[in-house]
Amino acid sequence: MNNVKWWWVLLASAGLLACDKNPGLDSAASMTPAQSTNSATASMASSPKSSTKKAPQDMLSQQELQLGKSLSSTAQIPMVMVPPGEFIMGSNKIDDEGLQERYGFSTPLFVNEHPEHKRQLGAFMIDTYETSNAEYKEFILSTDRLLPFLWGNNGYGLTMEEAQRMDIARLREIAANDFKLDMDTRVMEREALMAAMVEVQNKLDLLPVTDVIWQEAVIYCQWRGKRLPREAEWERAARGIDGREYPWGNQWDVKITNTGDDSDWEEGIAPIGSYPGNKSPDGAFDMAGNVWEWVADWYQPYEGSDYQSDLFGEKNRVIRGGGGGVGHYALSMFFRGAARQFAEAELRSEDVGFRCARDI
Repeated sequence: MNNVKWWWVLLASAGLLACDKNPGLDSAASMTPAQSTNSATASMASSPKSSTKKAPQDMLSQQELQLGKSLSSTAQIPMVMVPPGEFIMGSNKIDDEGLQERYGFSTPLFVNEHPEHKRQLGAFMIDTYETSNAEYKEFILSTDRLLPFLWGNNGYGLTMEEAQRMDIARLREIAANDFKLDMDTRVMEREALMAAMVEVQNKLDLLPVTDVIWQEAVIYCQWRGKRLPREAEWERAARGIDGREYPWGNQWDVKITNTGDDSDWEEGIAPIGSYPGNKSPDGAFDMAGNVWEWVADWYQPYEGSDYQSDLFGEKNRVIRGGGGGVGHYALSMFFRGAARQFAEAELRSEDVGFRCARDI
């Protein structure tokens, strides 16, 4: 598999920011993965033109809606309750350290968060953790939808029923090329191959799902009887009522969250809930770091803002939280609870996931 890391243009060095297609700091990313044909299991994630299966972003039938809401696993996905009341949203932060010039960003920092203001929200529920691969996989398999493209390249989409029926030579090829088993698969028998594959898949189960476009996240949340959180809800759940900088408080600590610099995590992404200190006042984990998260809103200025951008409007969706796959560009400013970025709704990135919310 050609494993491509999709680096965020907003976190890029001055040289990368010179790219003509980069609209400036406001844009978190605009690239989509090139679809390689080198994977032995890539055919499992074939395009809608060659399959009668629905795509993950296709509308749900009433039967599918009822199924997702009635599954016992849906009720077992932990959520935290965010009580009603007033909270501080946005910031009046300014770039008084010359960070824009230092890092070569083409647009001013922080201004899309202006002005700091108070908001009133009713009570709501939000997922304790980012949506996991395992949870999303249940949706894909239960509704018989096309596999996410990445799953056809890393073996995660292969069921053991398929492995049991597969020609042993092909299974060995998949084990070596897609699962990348660190063993001599050429001499392994089916039972041993499948056991090793299951072990890899079990580890992938715990990672946040990524490479999903905004509409796919919307459909998944609907299937669970939920919805994407609104931007104000997401910020309230991350910052509490006192407008804190980070979910845990006002002091940055790189050890508390996954910024992508930890060599323990392949591709810079950690299993959900791996950082017990990365917990918001209401009990939600990983709202700073690990992966960016889609929210429901269009990217718009706050009421009372004097910042103007041609990127505002019904063009891009807001993403929040900062991603763990950003490597050397993991600057603390992007992991703040008030930090806003956006992406085109059709973006697929290995650094963008989501969590769900619901009304009470």
